[in-house]
Amino acid sequence: MQEALGGAEKLAAVRDFEQTVRAESFDAEGRSMGDVRKRTRWISPSTVRLDQVGPGSTYVLYFDGKSGWEILPGAQEAVELTGGELKFAQEYVRGFFLRMWLADRDPRYRITSPAERVVRISDGDPAHQLDVTLDPTSWLPIKETSMTLSDPAHPTSRDSVTSEWVNVGGLRFPSRFTVFRSGVRVAEATGIDETRVNSGLKVEDLSAKPPDRKPVFARPAPPRER
Repeated sequence: MQEALGGAEKLAAVRDFEQTVRAESFDAEGRSMGDVRKRTRWISPSTVRLDQVGPGSTYVLYFDGKSGWEILPGAQEAVELTGGELKFAQEYVRGFFLRMWLADRDPRYRITSPAERVVRISDGDPAHQLDVTLDPTSWLPIKETSMTLSDPAHPTSRDSVTSEWVNVGGLRFPSRFTVFRSGVRVAEATGIDETRVNSGLKVEDLSAKPPDRKPVFARPAPPRER
């Protein structure tokens, strides 16, 4: 799998990662809720900044591996991450895909194979278990199954199914994928605006709170193809 993604050493050499994704979100009945745009910035090993805008899901979040802050719609200021929101940030960083793709280098994890073409990554806590299904031809990870705390009060199963990839600096990253919660489709990525690795992201930039309290994007969203 690591070789298919570009090689273990290249993966380990990623110091920072940035990607802006366009997606369509869906409700529990399968009806479209509208377009979502999400910018993810990550600095190894545990610093993350998320800027997202979409129907019912607009927010800004910063987490440095220990603490952080969040801005929700209508908020007059950022609030400290606590309780379920802090747990969500911790789990997001712990399960970040660039970390999981190198889990064999972390002594906390046990790597097994419960079924053909399935890699299981576990630290002994069932809530942290990740099952990765590999394509039989390319050996790329086409499905990842785990638990999600996107709603901290109601943990649910989460499946992410990848159908297309983008090559950046000799590494492959998901460019089109569909997310399911408890078997129900909740989001489908429709395109990637930008993917960058080792661009020199700085912690002070990720931790800077937007003065207008709105999500920050590197460039305007392109018009959606209809």
